[in-house]
Amino acid sequence: MKYLPLNPEIFVQNRKRFVERMEKNAIAIFNSNDELPTNADQLHRFKQNSDLLWLTGIEQEDSMLILFPDNPDAKYREVLVLTRPNELKEKWDGHRLRANEGTGISGITTIVWLDTLDGLLQPWIHLADTIYLNSNENDRKANLVPVRDYRYAEMMKQRFPLHNYKRSARIMKDLRAVKTALEVDVMQKAIDITDITFRRLMQIIKPGIMEYEIEAEIYHSFLSQRATGPAYGSIIASGDRARTLHYVENSRECKDGELILMDFGAEYGNYCADLTRTVPVNGKFGRRQKTVYNACLHLHHYAASILKPGISIVDYTEKIGDEATVVFQKIGLLKKSDIKNEDPENRAYRKYLYHGISHHLGIDVHDLGTRTAPVKAGMVFTIEPGIYIEEEQMGIRIENNFWITRNGNKDLMKNIPITVEEIEAYMKK
Repeated sequence: MKYLPLNPEIFVQNRKRFVERMEKNAIAIFNSNDELPTNADQLHRFKQNSDLLWLTGIEQEDSMLILFPDNPDAKYREVLVLTRPNELKEKWDGHRLRANEGTGISGITTIVWLDTLDGLLQPWIHLADTIYLNSNENDRKANLVPVRDYRYAEMMKQRFPLHNYKRSARIMKDLRAVKTALEVDVMQKAIDITDITFRRLMQIIKPGIMEYEIEAEIYHSFLSQRATGPAYGSIIASGDRARTLHYVENSRECKDGELILMDFGAEYGNYCADLTRTVPVNGKFGRRQKTVYNACLHLHHYAASILKPGISIVDYTEKIGDEATVVFQKIGLLKKSDIKNEDPENRAYRKYLYHGISHHLGIDVHDLGTRTAPVKAGMVFTIEPGIYIEEEQMGIRIENNFWITRNGNKDLMKNIPITVEEIEAYMKK
């Protein structure tokens, strides 16, 4: 790993929170992700299962976690399963974790090698009444591949058909949405790396630079600061391409007079940052660009003022829609007649702001959490309003990351330049 070792207490606390939610005399089993093939004999870069990461910090493939808090043998109430180190495999693929290293990362003292697990697991299952199995229950999941969690669930139900089965995902969705202070410390490191990178970008952006050159600088800056890399595919969209929300081609020239929308964030310790800034390619906002940018910034600040414990994301989005309706009328995007005749299911402001304002952020850039239940203290959200004007070939989005507190929220990106004046001054240096 490129990043410095994390405090294992992060994972100790996370496991404790999960165990507290388990039924009595239950066992929970978590699997690592599959290694996925590309073509020929190649594999995609391995990406660990987010839930297993959240509970252990272990990034290695073929790993497992078993939690059985009522196991009569206290030694086996918390077990980390690792692949036994193999000299030949290490010659090809590099170092594999030793038992003491797994303990150092996760805080788990009992390490079991995968090739010995079956003989241990069966007696534990026979002692348990309930088995918690994991699955990916992100509401936007679009994976049709029968991944390991689902294959494992089928195998367990065939071997042990009379047990009571529960979904770990129901618990994980609640727990992962609320971050501990230790988790936010790691997220802040990813944010600080992203901050430094954005300041570097403002020094190199000028007419004629290519979008991919900016993307390359992002990657260089992240790696040079011990980040794993980008938390997601960086969006570097100049001119009219900024209206495409997930523009990742990043292949065009940035021209004088255009704005460039940059949506990027570092991943550090497997936790994500998610920043968007829109800046003028030539370092100076035009009059209309400034007007629209400040309107977007107003919506950003308004959203921050109402994102507090107790509100639901649905209600919060509706309130921002009300404010956007007023703002868009002021800057000439909407007429009174547009508002009067709008379809309540497709409001007039949606022509210029056609995405959600906030999403959960954590180990995944679109992290687990609900949209309908009230916001809770400890959650981390993005706030990212945008204004996209087809007739003006302009797209502007402004995004910061916020940690929800007991009475409001804390802007984790408060030190990153955001106003017209701050951006112009920095680009002038």
